[in-house]
Amino acid sequence: MANRYFEILQKNIKKYRKEKGLTQLQLAIKCSLSVDHISGIERGIFNPSVKTIFTIAEVLNTEPHKFFME
Repeated sequence: MANRYFEILQKNIKKYRKEKGLTQLQLAIKCSLSVDHISGIERGIFNPSVKTIFTIAEVLNTEPHKFFME
């Protein structure tokens, strides 16, 4: 069940990033993360911390809970 939530999370982070017209590198810079970390989150290699989820949501100007909605 948890894996399903992470799949939704990674897809939505990528979706919101693209809607804002940001590359992974641009998002990484704005979040003070590495591009490898953003890429890893979007590919399901890394599970982001709550702090990282909130940081990404702030940069993408969205509510963190929206990352978990289908």
